[in-house]
Amino acid sequence: MNWPAIAVERVELREVRLTLVHPFETSFGRIESRQAILVTAAGDGLEGFGECTAQPAPIYSYESNSTAWHVLEEFLVPALLGRTIRSPEEIGARLAFVRGHPMAKSAIEAAIHDLAARRLAVSLSALLGGTRTQVPVGISLGIEPTIEALVAQVERAVLRGYARVKLKIKPGWDVEPLRVVREAFPDLRLTADANAAYSLSDAEHLARLDAFGLEMIEQPLDHEDLFDHAALAEKIRTPLCLDESITGPETARHALRLGACRIINIKMGRVGGLVRARAVHDVAESAGAPVWCGGMLETGIGRCHNLALASLPNFRLPADLSESRRYFAEDIIHPPVTLSDPGMIGVPSGPGLGHAVLMDRVEKATLRTAGIGP
Repeated sequence: MNWPAIAVERVELREVRLTLVHPFETSFGRIESRQAILVTAAGDGLEGFGECTAQPAPIYSYESNSTAWHVLEEFLVPALLGRTIRSPEEIGARLAFVRGHPMAKSAIEAAIHDLAARRLAVSLSALLGGTRTQVPVGISLGIEPTIEALVAQVERAVLRGYARVKLKIKPGWDVEPLRVVREAFPDLRLTADANAAYSLSDAEHLARLDAFGLEMIEQPLDHEDLFDHAALAEKIRTPLCLDESITGPETARHALRLGACRIINIKMGRVGGLVRARAVHDVAESAGAPVWCGGMLETGIGRCHNLALASLPNFRLPADLSESRRYFAEDIIHPPVTLSDPGMIGVPSGPGLGHAVLMDRVEKATLRTAGIGP
């Protein structure tokens, strides 16, 4: 689809905090609220919205809300303000002078994509070349105080109709929780996500997870590693999926050639935006490797971007894109994201994100703002 000429006249940054309906714990720690930066790009009488997936602390990646805010306000937004953007690739080219900071770059790029789609009066999925009207979705469950509490969470997810359940694991919380869940739900599509909590010396222990018929083990080793993952892949039967290690199409190509993974989790914030996410998708597709869309506890704005991305053809495995109510008592979009069929969420078909942003709720959740431009 042709890209319209987009003049970015003004950008607004907002940091918001939404309380989670249920705390979410991983090997990184426990999260009770989602604190995010929202980016609004205005031009030609329209507004587009993006979301930065950084967190308050630089734990998942080196980026944090504070660094992303600084880089957006001082460098990225000024590089685009007042400029006419004539192609999606031009956004990344104009931001290339800043090294790294993919989550900050992704946020402003996402807002401009939404603005472009609204300008064309098409959905974001159509602008990206999406081919699906619904995407299969799973649910990611954190570490619970007890295995009994975890089983109860899994049961609720199954009753809601989710197509796949992912369990967070870490040393000391892996074999037994997975064993109990598998015994309780023998036919469930089940995966495990370690968030880089193990080392290659744990290969024999990780091989014990082969007994549970997992669809994949996600990012068991270091967040920057490819070589040890390739060595681990030779020692276990369960397919490996890489998340943190895949920072763009280059690392995706290297990982697949090395045999470090058979599956890739794509997060647009981690790889630097929708254009690079599509490039990772294409690399994996050429190699015959399926991809799926990971989540970062996004608000409805980020969730709509993810749904559009997950409508591309090689997203063949269920995404971590649960319903709004899974995370927030009140999301900041209307209507909230809900299951359209068991295990499926409809891809928004209205202009841009396809959902209205509820500014009264955004205002209520706002911690700080900055307007850049006239």
